[in-house]
Amino acid sequence: MSTVAVIDYGMGNLHSVSKALEKADPARQVKVTSDPEQILGADHVVLPGVGAIRDCMAEIRRLQLETVILQVAEQGTPLLGVCVGMQAMMEYSAENDGTRCLGLLPGKVQSFPRDMRDPLSDERLKVPHMGWNQVYPQVEHPLWQNIANGARFYFVHSYYVEPASPDLIAASCNYGIPFTCALAKGNVFAVQFHPEKSQHAGLQLYTNFLNWDGSL
Repeated sequence: MSTVAVIDYGMGNLHSVSKALEKADPARQVKVTSDPEQILGADHVVLPGVGAIRDCMAEIRRLQLETVILQVAEQGTPLLGVCVGMQAMMEYSAENDGTRCLGLLPGKVQSFPRDMRDPLSDERLKVPHMGWNQVYPQVEHPLWQNIANGARFYFVHSYYVEPASPDLIAASCNYGIPFTCALAKGNVFAVQFHPEKSQHAGLQLYTNFLNWDGSL
């Protein structure tokens, strides 16, 4: 039986993610684990994350998972970052007065401006960006299969990624400003939204991920 490892460092929406993966492919064995051997031996790996990036990175390093995550990417295993898991893949985050991240993807994490306004109503937009929003794929990718352009996904975040190169951008979104909400590089894919909270579109993305061999 093929396996998917959901990395457990105490900061992810682990139950919801694992249940969504089980629903996406009931034949797949889902392992919620912090064991390096199980993570490195899995066919697919998910790096979830919620909360403050400083705490997330502190736990990843305390559990000695930083090198493991980088090894997963290096060995070609399909790797999916979700929400703060995506932000942790970047080089640096401005959150918590600056936090060094994994450096798996080149770029940084910035906070939303506090004075953003809705272009139609001119009402001030709240931060965090919370709720449903439309996602617009920018590249053809196996993870977008059977997902419509402009499909709605569920977001909860106050920070967004700024990749070092536009070649990394897999999808964009708009909340007061346009921002990158998905990244792709080789066998690594990452999303700012929560597929496990995004109903049909989110389940389709997880299905696509589990069917993906890491190539384009």
